Amino acid sequence: MEVIIIKICFICTIYPPVTMGGGSVVVEKVAKNLLNKGHEVFVITTSRKNFRECIVDGVKTYRLPLNIYFLPKFYSQNMIKRILWQLTDLFNINAYRKIKRILEKEAPNIVHIHNYKGLSTLSFKAAKDLNMPLLFTAHDFSPICIRSNLLNGKSHICKKQNLPCKFYNKIQKMIIDNKPDIVIAPSKFVLEKLESKGLFKNSKKIVLPNPIELKHENNKKTYETIDILFVGSLSKHKGPHILIKAFQRVKRENLRLHIAGKGPYSEEMRKLAKDDKRIIFHGFLHGKKLMDMYRMANVTVVSSICYEVFGMIIIESFVCSTPVVASRIGGIPELVRDGYNGFLFEPGNVDELANILNEISENPKILRRLEKGARKSSKKYDVKEHINRLEEIYRSLTGKSQKNQI
Repeated sequence: MEVIIIKICFICTIYPPVTMGGGSVVVEKVAKNLLNKGHEVFVITTSRKNFRECIVDGVKTYRLPLNIYFLPKFYSQNMIKRILWQLTDLFNINAYRKIKRILEKEAPNIVHIHNYKGLSTLSFKAAKDLNMPLLFTAHDFSPICIRSNLLNGKSHICKKQNLPCKFYNKIQKMIIDNKPDIVIAPSKFVLEKLESKGLFKNSKKIVLPNPIELKHENNKKTYETIDILFVGSLSKHKGPHILIKAFQRVKRENLRLHIAGKGPYSEEMRKLAKDDKRIIFHGFLHGKKLMDMYRMANVTVVSSICYEVFGMIIIESFVCSTPVVASRIGGIPELVRDGYNGFLFEPGNVDELANILNEISENPKILRRLEKGARKSSKKYDVKEHINRLEEIYRSLTGKSQKNQI
């Protein structure tokens, strides 16, 4: 068997060891797995200050300072600096030139853009001006929303665009529309949202869920205490207040609510919990500590009131045989199946969520059935299958195919 080597350039806003959102984690995971299969991989990303070319876990990484400040500092800036940053990002000629120069030097077979905020919309033009096959994976709603999350300033779903947003999105559309040969998203919901705004009509569209490392889990759950888990940012749009209110309506002493996360809503959530000793705040957890929480939990609750693109929390929970109770919103219903690996409820509906929590705490048999469905569901998101599918997509664009040699 002759292995056909593909050289891939990933363009993404943030790349480890710095992380910001699930997109950077996915890119790192995919880059390492492609490298392990013998492909050539390099990454173009942003930098705090100076240009750096370095190796991160075997992956060549170009870190470029391209805007007036580093993206993770965006929300600590005043409004004028935020507006300047956004305008610079739309028409960043400096970014275009630097990215194009690196692409000319490296000559990849494929350019795969992930999150592009901070690397400018002109990164799409840089790849296409060199006639390189181009993929774009939409990890959020950046092509149609200046905030990238379809939320307004009050953390509610934005129903109507204001004039600045209309202008911003019109310019974005002019620059990036139909430049990708293929547009990938982790959920059908995201692709439909982009299409509803008239984007990427001439690009092939593929749903490719985010991957996870599958490990052998032999979880023995106990049911004397029913442990409920919330993982995520303590921000209003993630709905931690919905869960706390619902939990407090279930007056059972054998229930525990574990909240793993931090955010701007932290103090308010502690006040809402009052003196309920059944509610435990763990702060931000990651790695083994977080996975241990998933293993211990009887159910994970995702109470978002925003359009979730995918839901890594859901599949992380599934891997540990922990079912998920989640809002029926965004890409979530593509992962959670009512009565199979969890339950869905109307976003923001405290009564409906409370009824579900009460039912599962009364009847552990329901949980045992859901646990089996959760573990089976996790197998669909195995990183090995994700990489195989990605290789097929790359080969379809490059014309490179697997060849058998005798």
